[in-house]
Amino acid sequence: MKGQSEDKHIIHLPSLIHRIGGDNVKKAKLIAKENGCELKRVRRSRNWQLAGEQCALRKFSDDLSTSEPEAMQFLIRKIDERLVALNENSESREEQLKELVFKNPNITLAELMAVTNCSIAEARLARFEADLL
Repeated sequence: MKGQSEDKHIIHLPSLIHRIGGDNVKKAKLIAKENGCELKRVRRSRNWQLAGEQCALRKFSDDLSTSEPEAMQFLIRKIDERLVALNENSESREEQLKELVFKNPNITLAELMAVTNCSIAEARLARFEADLL
């Protein structure tokens, strides 16, 4: 049975080229490959995704922070958000969702689903419960 750190995690990166630029995406792809991650475009859309194990994602984020911290800020932030969510997996998913909604009341259902890998029903339930309190 695989441990949690061995699972491949996918981070969605909408409009990556528009946010960090084409040259920076090329650099990021090389750094991702060196760290055992895969940064690729989703079909023919403008959206990208990053796939890798938790430890590889952490190394990739660290390498980006040391080499190009300003240019890669969007990518670093997305990776770090996902790593924080993965580290909080000791809590139940419901608790994670509630906490995310309390920290950021304007968070969308899609963002909740991307950060915690929950279903839309779970995200809606968390939003509903947070609104009741």
